[in-house]
Amino acid sequence: MKTSIATVSLSGTLGEKLEAIAAAKFDAVEIFENDLITFNGAPADVRRACAVLGLDIVTLQPFRDFEGMPPGRRERAMDRAERKFDVMQELGTDLLMICSNVAAESLGGIDRAAADLRELGERAAKRGLRIAFEALAWGRHINDYRDAWEAVRRADHPAVGLVLDSFHILARGTDLGAIRAIPGDRIFLVQLADAPLLQMDYLSWSRHFRNFPGQGELPVLDFMEALGTTDYDGALSLEIFNDQFRAGSARSLAVDGHRSLRFLLDQLAERTGKRQPGVPALPPRSQAKGVSFIEFSADDDDASRLEELLAGLGFRRAGRHRSKAVTRWSQGDINLVVNREKEGFAHSFNIVHGSAVCALGLAVDDAVATFQRATLLLDPPFRQAVGPGELDIPAVRGVGGSLVYFLDSTSALGRVWDIEFDDTGETGNDAGLTGVDHISQSMQYEEMLTWLLFYTSLLDLRKIPPQEVADPGGLVLSQVVESPDGGLRIVLNASQSQRTQSSRFLNELFGSGVQHIALATDDLVATVARLEQNGVRLLVIPENYYDDLEAKTDLPADQLAMLKAHNILYDREGNAEYLQVYTETYDQRFFFEIVQRRGYRGYGAANAPVRLAAQARLSADGTTLGV
Repeated sequence: MKTSIATVSLSGTLGEKLEAIAAAKFDAVEIFENDLITFNGAPADVRRACAVLGLDIVTLQPFRDFEGMPPGRRERAMDRAERKFDVMQELGTDLLMICSNVAAESLGGIDRAAADLRELGERAAKRGLRIAFEALAWGRHINDYRDAWEAVRRADHPAVGLVLDSFHILARGTDLGAIRAIPGDRIFLVQLADAPLLQMDYLSWSRHFRNFPGQGELPVLDFMEALGTTDYDGALSLEIFNDQFRAGSARSLAVDGHRSLRFLLDQLAERTGKRQPGVPALPPRSQAKGVSFIEFSADDDDASRLEELLAGLGFRRAGRHRSKAVTRWSQGDINLVVNREKEGFAHSFNIVHGSAVCALGLAVDDAVATFQRATLLLDPPFRQAVGPGELDIPAVRGVGGSLVYFLDSTSALGRVWDIEFDDTGETGNDAGLTGVDHISQSMQYEEMLTWLLFYTSLLDLRKIPPQEVADPGGLVLSQVVESPDGGLRIVLNASQSQRTQSSRFLNELFGSGVQHIALATDDLVATVARLEQNGVRLLVIPENYYDDLEAKTDLPADQLAMLKAHNILYDREGNAEYLQVYTETYDQRFFFEIVQRRGYRGYGAANAPVRLAAQARLSADGTTLGV
């Protein structure tokens, strides 16, 4: 099945868009009329450029306000179409996509629309061209694909076909059953788009909030399953109108688009048991077991301060790498790696970003298969020289140029600490930390959908509905992806305001990355007592928070006093409870959270504004974390 994308989906000039589309390995492209109108060249130049890039042109679109025009206007519409046919022949495409009419003066009636389509189809056929009719969700008379199909059916002309657009169908909640009765050879084009569920008019929703399949909440997979019963074998084309996309990198977004199609077709094959011809088979999405390690890049000065903090948090220096300036710090099931090498990836990362998380190691059921799936989904692989006695750990590029490594317990990768590290025999002042609860990554607002798709297409993770969190500097959009059992939880944060903690982090780090590491304990009160004894400075929570907590909960006075004395935040959902405490921020770059869950599934969203305000005050004072 041919993969395609409309040029309207990407930013840049037409030439830049075509190069990005070809680089992302699409088979074809839809030329959006405005892109052609503003192109500094002839349609034949676009045709030649596409030929050089190996791209077919599936259609010129859209042709508006055609069917149902009154006398006088009808003839003018036919003349306009003839002009477009001239352009199409020079452009090298045989298909003109027609949107249902939205003009106030247009006239209704399926028979009238069918007659207009039949006449235009006859004109097109004389030139060896075709036309395809689409029902806009806000069309004046035809806004349902079933009516559009009836107009095409009554037109009864081989050059007249139907366009099925997932957004226009799913946004209206139209029943998909009728698709199954449409002959596949009468469908000339399928356009795909997802979107978040919003309460707004169809036009605004469509023009500003579409996104790639898998990034939104529409049942695009159900649409594809219905389409599969028609034996349609034409192009699957992405048509995305999105303000974020128009501000983003054309090359990055084109890759996202192709990744979304591969993921969608893979899901369809899993559901139906049928794989489309020519579509590469992907290894199954990996079961994410958790975080194997978190790696920090640091120079010698920063490494000493960072390791002092880790010791204060109860970690012990468990191992030294046998050939590199790398140490492993462990506690419970947590492994933190401090890399102070003077060459290689971590060193390069440190030069650009300073002391920060440069890599995550994720535990999966099959590391090699996960890496293979990642590369088939166009995730950039990472490789560097492997020294004697070292493991070649599969890895791809992650958020902000960091790395994501894959490890499993069924191969030598599960013994990496024994193979590459010498045990120091050192002990530590254990603080009762047991595992990594979740990791929070801050990114540019325009990147969030990219990394949402990255994680959910690669790993068996579910999306939690996004939330907006109030920061003193503006709103922060927070999106959680997590494994069904909670073994891996990742929080994606972004803000359009440059004054939020999330945005300031991006400036400090010179890019996106891990800002927040949440570690789990079975007894937060005992853990906090040990941290305080070790001199770890915790984020101070204002007294007003505890006054409010007293007013809205039935917590006993002694428990409230204990929470207040140790700057512990509290949340409750039914009988489930969540306790959390934060360290101060390390050089405005990252911080730790310690959490205790008592049957609680959330992330303490109600407390996030309090934490953000406290961090903002600390940042304004110029305070940095110490031990």
